[in-house]
Amino acid sequence: MPHPPHQSLQVAAVQSLPGRAAAVPHPRVPARTEDGPWHAEAVCRRDEAGLFFAPSKEPTAARLSREEAAKRVCARCPVMVACREHALLQPEPYGVWGGLTAAERRVVLARMRRRAAELRQAPGAGPIAAAG
Repeated sequence: MPHPPHQSLQVAAVQSLPGRAAAVPHPRVPARTEDGPWHAEAVCRRDEAGLFFAPSKEPTAARLSREEAAKRVCARCPVMVACREHALLQPEPYGVWGGLTAAERRVVLARMRRRAAELRQAPGAGPIAAAG
């Protein structure tokens, strides 16, 4: 099975940094669709690894610039939504996935958790109220 696009990029980016190989989390198995793995069509498979994952001690301005460049790649990707869903379900702790940075994904996940908690606590929250 081919590796998810960012998995190979992440390994390459981190291994290129001296003494940083331990920072790579255990590879995750990507979600599969009926047509095959989503990552086979990912545009990022053809791009430079360093674009999606930060080198250690990257200056803020350089990080923001790199993340915006990565997001531009994601914006033209036909599997951006599947990639984003993968990153939110895992959850992926590093890099730009599906057009979102790790910090942006944490915000999305926190909002999802708050929304789920609100729905559980809402008076009269039956199946119809929860669907809205």
